[in-house]
This record gives sequence, structure tokens and C-alpha cells, in this order.
Amino acid sequence: MSSSSRAKHLHRLLTLALAAIGATLFWSLDLPLPFLFGAMTACLVAALIRVPLSTLPVASKLSRTVLGVAVGASLTPEVVARLPQMMGSIAFIPLYVAVIGVVGIPYFHRLLKYDLATSYYSAMPGGLQDMIAFGQAAGANLRALSLIHATRILLIVTIAPLIISTGFGAPLDQPTGAPVAEVPVIELALMFAAAIVGWKGGERVGLFGATIIGPLILAGALSLTGLIHARPPAVAIQAAQFFIGMGIGVGYVGVTLHEIRRDVLAGTFYVAILAVLALIVTGIVVHLGFANPLEGFLAFAPGGQAEMTVLAIVTGADLGFVVVHHLLRVLLVIAGAPLIGAMIGLSKYAAAKRGDRE
Repeated sequence: MSSSSRAKHLHRLLTLALAAIGATLFWSLDLPLPFLFGAMTACLVAALIRVPLSTLPVASKLSRTVLGVAVGASLTPEVVARLPQMMGSIAFIPLYVAVIGVVGIPYFHRLLKYDLATSYYSAMPGGLQDMIAFGQAAGANLRALSLIHATRILLIVTIAPLIISTGFGAPLDQPTGAPVAEVPVIELALMFAAAIVGWKGGERVGLFGATIIGPLILAGALSLTGLIHARPPAVAIQAAQFFIGMGIGVGYVGVTLHEIRRDVLAGTFYVAILAVLALIVTGIVVHLGFANPLEGFLAFAPGGQAEMTVLAIVTGADLGFVVVHHLLRVLLVIAGAPLIGAMIGLSKYAAAKRGDRE
């Protein structure tokens, strides 16, 4: 084993150890979501003081497959039958995404003077990895783009539970799943198969968000046909929280003071803008009777799919309702962002930037 490979393994072991210490500390203090927040806080602090940390890509992807299966298992015939009742709130998603773009792009481009490609993909409320992939093709500043989206996810994951517990009075202590011993072995095997086959099959066909969407589709089919009747066991969902929290914290490895002042601060103020927009839309949807306050807030909070799935589970919210809205938002961003980007000239911008480098 080379010295660089050995160092990477040591960094991963250190990251795991610090995340475990953080989760244990939060659990011992009876703090909410200890596996998510404990791991996230420990790794975030370590990253900011320049401790050499490293992600565990396979574990991170596996954790997302667990949440994909959890969402798919919630897609029962009863949820599908209720889809027409959700159309009132679903109709707000395209307008919501459009308003975010109209507000966000000028914020980054005109006010903060980021280049157009970086501004465009920083403003889009899509998945971090997808926005980085699109941004790379458009010639965006990938480091700034990554830090802005990481800050969006970090702050929403941190602030949303406070709003849920204090603003809506909802506890964050709902069971995440049944004990593993109570889930039939055949259902465990089917869920495991849905996770792996959905993930790898989704990647093979180029499915966006394959680690979540692929398992979601297969688990949903299993649930709708009556082959599974429960979410993954509690220990699996707790492990998923742990690795997701760890990944959020590790995202700040190597951040400089200049990046904190510019990119992290830009992302922080943008979250405040998004929070206002989300609360306005939630208020309208609730006022019109399309959703109750908690589920309306969770459905329109512009966080990542995985993180919002965790919050919906621990609050006992209608997981099907919340996820349908987030899936549509992400689908609109993934499908629409490159098309709108081409219309406003990002492809020409990328070509010009490549020409400058040559």
C-alpha cells in the first residue's frame, strides 16, 4: 500500500472516530437527532480547525439507498390514491422554483459579482452533486459552487428542526423504524435488493439521484404490490443519518478564511432568502387548505432529498406527501436547469472560458 493510500485510510478512520464521538456525545446528552447532528457537528468543527478528514463515498451512497427504500416503502396504495388531493400544493412547485431562480441568480451575479455560470447553478435548489456536474460543464467555479450548496444544506438541516420544534410544536422523537428483529427476513432481503439493484441500475441508465431514486422506485413497486409492509429497520436509518451528517461536515475540509467570508457567507444569506420564500409559499398553501403547517413546511423547505426525508421520518409527517413535492422540485431543476442555462447563453460562456484557457 502506498503512503498516500495509507494516509487516506487513516484519514477515513479518523473521520469515523470523530463522527462516532460526536454522535455518542449528542446521544448521551439526549439532544435531538444525535446520529445526524452529532456526527455533523464533530466533523464540521474538525474540518474548520483543519483536521485531515476524508469522506467514505460507498458508505455515503449506501446511506442514501436506505432512505430511498424508506421513501419507496411509504408509497402505499393509499398514498397513490391521495395524489389527486395533493395537486393543489404540487401546482405551486414550478412557480416556487421559478421565483427562486429569479431572485437567486441576480443575488449571486449582480449583487455579489460571481460569474454567470456559478451564479446560475448556485441559485438552483437542486442536489449538490447534480449542480456541480452541470456547473462544471458550464465553466462555473466548482469550489465556490460546492461551498454555497454545502452551506445551504448545513443551515437548512440545522435550522429546520428548530422551526419544526418551536414553531410547529412537533417533537423530533418519532420512531425511525421497527427493531430489526421485528422485520421479516424476506422483507429485509427484498429491501436490501431494492437498495443495491436500484442504485446500480439507476447509475447504469443515467438516472439522476440514482442512489435515492433507483431504490425508491423499486421499493415503491414492492410496497404497492404488497411484498413489503415496513420501512428499513431503525438501525439502518440511524446509520444513514450518521453518514449523511458526517458527509455534510466533511464538505468544509480545506475551507479558507477568504472562502468563509465570501462563499460561506454568500450561502448563509441565500439560505435566509430561501427561508423567507419557503415560509411565504407554505403560508399560502396552508391558508388555501392544501396542507397542514408541518407537512407544508417540510414539502417546500429547499433542502436535500436525503436530509428532508430524515426530518419527515423523525417528525412523523406524511412521508409520501413530503417526498412527492421534493421529487417534483428536483426533477424540475435537473430537467430544466440545463435547458434554461442554454437559453441564457451558458454554453457560449463555457466555450469562451475554455477558449481563454487555451
